[in-house]
Amino acid sequence: MSQTNRHVKLDEVWANLLDGINHVYQFQGMKKPAYMLLYTHVYDYCISNPNQPRTVTGNSRVHIGGLSRSNGQDGANIVGGELYNKLKNYLKDYLKDVCQSGTDLQGEGVLRFYTNRWEKYQFSSKVMNDFCSYINRHWVQREFNSGRKDIYDIYTMAMDSWQKVVFQPLHKQVTHACLDLIKSERNNEIINTRLISGVIQSYVALGFTEELTNSSHITSPTLTIYKDYFELYFLHDTEQFYRLEAATFLVHNSVTEYLKKVATRLDEEVHRVQSYLHPSTLSLLIKKVEEVLIRDQLDAIYTEAKKLLRDERYQDLALLFKLTNRIPNATNELKKIVENHIYEMGINTIERVSGTAINDPKVYIETIIDIHKKFLKLVQESFNGEQGFTAALDKACGKFINNNVVTQSAGSTTKSPELLARYCDALLRKGSKAVEETDLEEKFNQIMIVFNYIEDKDVYQKFYSKMLAKRLVGQLSASDDYEESMISKLKQACGFEYTSKLQRMFQDIGVSKTLLTEYEKYCENNSITDTIDFTVMVLSSNSWPFSGSSNFVIPLELKSTFNSFTEFYTHRHNGRKLTWLHQHSKGELQTYFTTQKYILQVSTYQMVVLLLFNKVLTWTVERLQDETQIKSELLLQVILGLLKSKLLLCTDINEDEIDEDFKESDIKTHYSIRLSTDFRSKKLRINLNVPLKSVEQKDIEGVHRTIDEDRKMVIQAAIVRIMKARQTLKHALLMQEVIQQLSSRFRPKIPVIKKCIDVLIEKEYLERQSNEKDVLRYLA
Repeated sequence: MSQTNRHVKLDEVWANLLDGINHVYQFQGMKKPAYMLLYTHVYDYCISNPNQPRTVTGNSRVHIGGLSRSNGQDGANIVGGELYNKLKNYLKDYLKDVCQSGTDLQGEGVLRFYTNRWEKYQFSSKVMNDFCSYINRHWVQREFNSGRKDIYDIYTMAMDSWQKVVFQPLHKQVTHACLDLIKSERNNEIINTRLISGVIQSYVALGFTEELTNSSHITSPTLTIYKDYFELYFLHDTEQFYRLEAATFLVHNSVTEYLKKVATRLDEEVHRVQSYLHPSTLSLLIKKVEEVLIRDQLDAIYTEAKKLLRDERYQDLALLFKLTNRIPNATNELKKIVENHIYEMGINTIERVSGTAINDPKVYIETIIDIHKKFLKLVQESFNGEQGFTAALDKACGKFINNNVVTQSAGSTTKSPELLARYCDALLRKGSKAVEETDLEEKFNQIMIVFNYIEDKDVYQKFYSKMLAKRLVGQLSASDDYEESMISKLKQACGFEYTSKLQRMFQDIGVSKTLLTEYEKYCENNSITDTIDFTVMVLSSNSWPFSGSSNFVIPLELKSTFNSFTEFYTHRHNGRKLTWLHQHSKGELQTYFTTQKYILQVSTYQMVVLLLFNKVLTWTVERLQDETQIKSELLLQVILGLLKSKLLLCTDINEDEIDEDFKESDIKTHYSIRLSTDFRSKKLRINLNVPLKSVEQKDIEGVHRTIDEDRKMVIQAAIVRIMKARQTLKHALLMQEVIQQLSSRFRPKIPVIKKCIDVLIEKEYLERQSNEKDVLRYLA
């Protein structure tokens, strides 16, 4: 091409372009050759060399389209400013006519007009941008890089023109029409969402910002137009709409129905954003709806929560929680409501069964288990097992289990651990129905739930230890495996120290079996034949919760066996002392004075009394005591039991008088007691070894009496441990650490801790600092 042909005149180019641009913006068809001809006209003009071209001296480099070109080459010869202005002016004039057509329109009319013209204009602008791509890549980029920020690519310039000429005059009526349509949709009317979608797409497309970096992108999209001219008004309208709806709906409907409505509204708003709004609006919209419909109605919602809990409408409660949980910290009050409800239900339920439960461990503990199971299900189903509500359940259970009508009637919080231990004892004994009917492992898990809520775990340990000892000594355990499983669970909950004595009890039982075998060999080797059939358990005195029993005169029939075993044991274990626990011993006697032979299962005390009747058939109470040396109170209880079994008779008492109300104190020392020679029974093996209620009650009272003293020793031991580790410590910090260390076993009272500190100071384990009276120092 010659240099002359490159001098293309602007007027000629514009004349050729104008017809094509009119076709494009009038949405008329255009064949591919005609489109390519438009591109050629722009290209020819841009590379033409007018008389006074715009040049840049030197060899500096600029970025064009992401590439670097020397200003001394083709880039310096590219023109396009006048053509750019022609295109800009054309669009301005075209859009003035467009705007004039829509000025008087309102409602859906203005939306149809706006979206229709926008879609055509946007498409046409993209077409024009394509055939002007050469001017975009070279002239526009060069001008932008040289510092002109009012120059955009052709498409962006078209968007800018629409914003200034059409959008600015019409945006109020367009936005208002959109908001009216959305309100209609919220009122369950069917609307043409495509109209709103078109407007939103326009608002988003009109947002752009100039890039300040040297990149190939002169502009980048922003949401400024959408946010400032639509979203702001939309959120305000949303707040007004739902504030009015909430007030109106609650007047005529229940809070539960209101919550269902709120859930529906939230789903609708999510769908609305997904259908025709920009995704960035979702979080702001949902937050606004939550504030108006949930946060501002929390008082009514909390009141409804109490009602739903009372009525056990857990499904509705789950919806209430789901909505309340959307508001930060709103569930805190809900947790308190749940905690108070569980506590009140626990207190009331136990109060209803308190008359029976105070002396019936099964009723008491299973009532607590049922309450916990019920409200654990509530927490899991209605509150998704959320940690805060689980904590509320734990706190409520801890309060009503440790302090209720039953514990108040007993005058001590230690009643709960006592009844729990007794419940365990009933399950683990032979003949327990629970063993036959239910899975004991599941029962143990339920027991551990209650155990974890009990504050006085040391009390439980004392009762459990005493009852375990009786089961082991009396061979009353249903299963050793069950016993070990229960101890394992306690060890897991409270540590090795808590169960160490319980485990040593089992060890003693195993050692005793070996010892008995060795005793039998001893008798065989020493030709000892005058012994009776005899089993013995040798128990460590510091592991078993037994105290020594009162002595009595050992019958001649038992004396040889007692003496031989004592000699055997002292020979094997020099320095050890055996203390016979007669109150926990038992034996069997066979009757020879009856036609039918009976086997009598008796306690050692009963055996001693009955064996006397081998000598004489009739004894006075006074002579029985002289002969046996059994304490009077205990002897009378033994005699009363044998009288009730009708194995012994009292000539001074009518048989009709010996009933449930007859007491041992009614038996006088001069009364004559004789053997019932015509005794008969349907059973061949008769168990007369029934625990004496008075003994059982004394055992329970004895445990309670020792608790306070034992706790003082535990507190003193904890203080010494802490002070030995710290050497010096402030008084308040010491008390705090003692409480923290012992809280897993019991809750020590502050006055008791103070007294224990004073005792240790007197014993010279501790001293107060002379210069700081509130600081204690450990004395080695």
